[in-house]
Amino acid sequence: MFTTKITELFQIKYPIIKGGMLWLSTAELAAAVSSAGGLGIISAATFDTREKFQAELRKAKTLTDKPIGVNLPLFPAIKPINIDEYIQTIADEGVTIVETAGRNPEPHMDNLKKHGIKVIHKTTAVRYALKAESVGCDAVIIDGFECGGHPGEEDITSLVLIPLAASALKIPVIAAGGIGNGSGLAAALALGAEAVLMGTRFMLSREAPMHDNIKKHLLGLQETDTVIILRSLGNSIRVIRNEVSEEILRLESNGAGIDEIIKLAQGTRGREMMESGNISAGILACGQVIGLCNDIPSVKDIMQNIMREAAAASKRLQVQN
Repeated sequence: MFTTKITELFQIKYPIIKGGMLWLSTAELAAAVSSAGGLGIISAATFDTREKFQAELRKAKTLTDKPIGVNLPLFPAIKPINIDEYIQTIADEGVTIVETAGRNPEPHMDNLKKHGIKVIHKTTAVRYALKAESVGCDAVIIDGFECGGHPGEEDITSLVLIPLAASALKIPVIAAGGIGNGSGLAAALALGAEAVLMGTRFMLSREAPMHDNIKKHLLGLQETDTVIILRSLGNSIRVIRNEVSEEILRLESNGAGIDEIIKLAQGTRGREMMESGNISAGILACGQVIGLCNDIPSVKDIMQNIMREAAAASKRLQVQN
């Protein structure tokens, strides 16, 4: 029933992909998603050396025999990584799926393709998705304004972006932003997507490597408890509302520059927040779908619940002749 071009392309059971969340997308979380029938993604930028990254890929292979992908940001917010070296490591460890984001992947496509790697590129507008298709990407992610992290600068929601992208592209479209349950999956497929990508829903899982204090705080948030920061710098990010994000917004409204703002927005502070449990230590990317997340189950339970809800939603909408 839920066999799609993406499940066939990546040889996965369900059309659900875990987002490549910085600091959180480790071998354990990725393997849990893959073992449950989806596609788990490991964040390359979480590991600041090739050796650490390689060790994480090897760990993942001990945890699952299912496909796992790698998120490879083309302009890491942390210490820059050597993209070519990381691609070689991905190939050496037998990973065949890479999600790129941030910049046009064209300069790296020959290197990726010579290793037989399938490339998904994350985009926030149809024109960027068309460019990704033209340079040889196998699929694209289209990120709606509701998403956690970088929604782009045009504020177009998933309800509009998904069908626009699906009608414009020949390669499969993966929907992201505002999806965290089975009804969202069914809706995305109905709009023309071949799979969904979720980040926020998997943050509130038992396997997510985040301090329990942060998970409990997220559990109490509503859909109105996220804000867009760094818009003044042309690098908008949706994060939870806390003391740090409010201070960044104040600085932006007063015309502060990047040197002053980056002290609060740097990724290492976010890592400290996740590890220490101090909700005011940094910023945390989070989508509006947090308002739909009301429990902290296992990844397996998340996946099973979503598929059960999607099947029920599809059945409810069947037209009777």
